[in-house]
Formats: sequence, structure tokens, C-alpha cells
Amino acid sequence: MKISGVDIRPGNILEYENGLWKVAKIQHTQPGKGGAYMQVEMKNLIDGRKTNVRFRSADTVEKVRLDTKDYQYLYAEGDMLVFMDVETYEQINLAADLLGDAAAFLQDGMMVTLEMYDEKPISAQLPDQIEAEVVEADAVVKGQTASSSYKPAVLDNGVRVMVPPFISAGTRIIVDVYAREYVKKAD
Repeated sequence: MKISGVDIRPGNILEYENGLWKVAKIQHTQPGKGGAYMQVEMKNLIDGRKTNVRFRSADTVEKVRLDTKDYQYLYAEGDMLVFMDVETYEQINLAADLLGDAAAFLQDGMMVTLEMYDEKPISAQLPDQIEAEVVEADAVVKGQTASSSYKPAVLDNGVRVMVPPFISAGTRIIVDVYAREYVKKAD
């Protein structure tokens, strides 16, 4: 589907210069002289390159629709991750770098949405938030105020996050996977 250059939004998948690109950031600019344009930062889904491109309102670009399918994470095998289609029980292997930093948050049995292009997985989406256990947390410094004072903590998956002072080792918390931030204490 063709869209105008000013209709591009973050998260869109575009076909540009014979490649598939995911839009990371956009900035709409209206200079004093000349027409308005959209400054678009994109990442190539196949080889990981990044680029900045200016699209004018008269420019059109092909927006690609990807098929999405839910898979269950089974286990890691070296630098490959094994997922299973929950309907057909078919297993597929994906490179861990396809998930980027979010791969550290994978848990056994977790449902992951894979985006497919021509039956080939090109990106994976984990749940936005997961539950994890704090295994190591610094002691609270006496005299620190409760407002906006966070301390470093290590989760059971090895990821470091900043948590409020009342969180101690052994506490289960909810973490934002993509921002790598504490959200709240788990119930």
C-alpha cells in the first residue's frame, strides 16, 4: 500500500531501496523556505543498518503489511532461540540478535509474536511487561528521601534495573521489557 511521506509513523515497515525498513523515529519539519518534509530514522530489518531519509509530502513509499503469528519460546541453543508454533507444533530457530536487548527477558513458555514476510520471520515482539524476581539489591542509604530515589538491582535473568528503596532481594516485580524500567511490585 502506497502512503505519502508525511503519513509515515514509528513502527511502520517500509519497502525502500529494495529493502525492508522499520521506522524508529520521525520528525516533521516545516522550514521557512521550501516545503515541509518528514525526517525519518529507519533500521533495515534484514542486515540491521540504520539510515536517515527525508520524505516530502509529494513522495510516496510502499508500506508493507507483515503477517503476525504467535509462537511459544522453548529454549536457547547456542546463539539460536527455539520457538514452537502452538497450532502446528512446528519448531523454528531464530538468531538471538533478532530480538535485540529484549532477548534477556525471554522466559520458558513465553508467548512471542513473530512478524513474517514471505513466510520468513524478520522481527519478534515480546510482551511489554514481564514479572521477574530481584536477586540482588543494594541496601537503602539512611537519610535518602523516598521521592525519586532509586537504587540498582539485578533480576533473576541478569538484567540490571533501577528500583525504589523498598524493594529488596527476593521481591517479585513487574518490569517494562523495552524501557528496562521498574513498573510496580508484583501481586
